[in-house]
Amino acid sequence: MKLNSWTIALAGLGVVSLTSAANAEEQPSSVMTALAATVLSGYVDTSAQWNPGTGNTFVPPYKFNSPSKADGFNLDVVQVRVERPLDTEEWAAGYRVDLWLGPDADTLNTQSVLSVGKSDFALRQAYVSLRVPVLNGLDWKIGVFDSIIGYESVESPLNPNYTRSYGHSIEPQTHTGLLANYRFNDSIVAWAGIADTTGPSINSRAFAPVQTSNAYAESYKTYMGAFAITAPESMGFASGSTLYAGVVNGFNNSVLNSGLGVPTLNAYVGGTLATPVQGLRLGVAWDLLNVDTEPHSGPFANTKLKADIWTLAGYASYQLTEKLSVHGRFEYATGDIDQGFGSLGIGNFGRANSIYACTATAQYDLWKNVISRLEFRWDHVEHGLAFGGADPETGSPTRSNAFLLAANVIYKF
Repeated sequence: MKLNSWTIALAGLGVVSLTSAANAEEQPSSVMTALAATVLSGYVDTSAQWNPGTGNTFVPPYKFNSPSKADGFNLDVVQVRVERPLDTEEWAAGYRVDLWLGPDADTLNTQSVLSVGKSDFALRQAYVSLRVPVLNGLDWKIGVFDSIIGYESVESPLNPNYTRSYGHSIEPQTHTGLLANYRFNDSIVAWAGIADTTGPSINSRAFAPVQTSNAYAESYKTYMGAFAITAPESMGFASGSTLYAGVVNGFNNSVLNSGLGVPTLNAYVGGTLATPVQGLRLGVAWDLLNVDTEPHSGPFANTKLKADIWTLAGYASYQLTEKLSVHGRFEYATGDIDQGFGSLGIGNFGRANSIYACTATAQYDLWKNVISRLEFRWDHVEHGLAFGGADPETGSPTRSNAFLLAANVIYKF
């Protein structure tokens, strides 16, 4: 038996006995065993933005953008993750908690139905993960988890660009529910799940008393499914290319943060393509948000509401050197928005209007664990004015173009 000097000192003071200390040294507690398998990670996301032109009352309405970020320095968000990943055991179990702190945390809108106001703090994800040994192994998540569709991630370091696309902005973000995924082989993976709602609010419902307007039956739930196909090594340069498609259908308590609760359908098809050019990868993403309903209560009762918003984006990434990479994105977003919605969906762009957005990003990883980016973005609305400051007389937007030059520095730990 060999005891450390601290344990011997405690025994000398009578705090512990040598026998109990020996047992503790030889048989670690279950708490310590669990902590040993826990992983702590995260990142600190900061930025600086310059918006050429006067006035920032109306900025492009992609996710995490706001007038308060224009022409200045920003703390975007701090993410802290505590996780025990699933291991290789047949009956494996684990968990994951993603905490967000900072201004972007308020944009998540994941506050529970019992919370009041905003506090620069949010739960992004919090779930228990379980594995059932069915054939290749069926993995489950229960709790709050990210949506299963989309080309871009809520997690900034995983994206090729600093700013988000319009497609990402109309997608569901998080759900409270149950999600299963099954890997058929090295090339095919499928997901299926059920949740309370399509919207991000934790423990929300589509029925009263939680949903007080346009409420539905207590049995009403959100359903989702997706699959991914990855090209095997036998396909040569195309190896690793992926095709992904998914659907989420259910009740959204606040469509695009409008406060309007109605059933919605989100569909997504996207993929990445490896090319014969070393370091060059291409991507494409198509997103659809559909609303077609007649509310039976609330301010829009007995009014037919209809909206179809869809986006198409192309991506290109090229690794020039070990540290330097360049990334481009071109996107087209349009919508046909019927009565009851006004300009809901794509900001102040009105009905049957369109946006073109071009984004160019250079990333240079000079420091260890640091992502440093320089990005230029141009947004253009096809008809009318949508950006800039408010007109002194009418309060309306003053420009059809919006330009952004941003620096983004992220430390990952």
